[in-house]
Amino acid sequence: MSDAQSEPPAVVCGVDGLARPLWASVDPLLTAYYDTEWGMPVRDEQGLFERVSLEAFQSGLSWATILRKRPAFRLAFDGFDPDAVAGYGDTEIERLLGDAGIIRNRAKIVATIGNARATVRLREEVAGGLPGLIWSFRPEVTPRPASVADIPTSSPESVALAAALRGHGFRFVGPTTMYALMEAVGIVDTHLLDSHRRGSSGVWSG
Repeated sequence: MSDAQSEPPAVVCGVDGLARPLWASVDPLLTAYYDTEWGMPVRDEQGLFERVSLEAFQSGLSWATILRKRPAFRLAFDGFDPDAVAGYGDTEIERLLGDAGIIRNRAKIVATIGNARATVRLREEVAGGLPGLIWSFRPEVTPRPASVADIPTSSPESVALAAALRGHGFRFVGPTTMYALMEAVGIVDTHLLDSHRRGSSGVWSG
């Protein structure tokens, strides 16, 4: 069998007739996330802070795990309101460490609180605050992947975004994590060319 014949298909056609990548076709939760949310523009501070936080917690875990725990995360972190989370102290850290509904990783919990404080500071440090900073790293062109192998895991822009965020005091914001964020919030469009979602964000034409 040739290599081309042995490769899995780039997209899978669901019972609804819509073509999706394999990862978005194996779990109803992931399918709903892919169809309605992943890759759509997020430009508000609270929404971006939530996604920065969840991307950090996802490191080393599956995204499905994070999605299943997202309601608990939102409850535990006051809806990811940066002002509220920025005020957390030792009492809240211990509360979060005792919350079985979330990922109980002390370093990531502490980093999320620190990132909330950095988000609040950014309002005075950068035009447009966190949204202004993150969206300033939108590239001039977006990938056009025909297969999963064509999708980058980082880019010069994600490297620069990671460095900029670290310079403002953020943690758990490496280039790969930031590229995943850029994909998730529509800054780049890495939907496969044959996917029904390709070009649906309104940010990129196709």
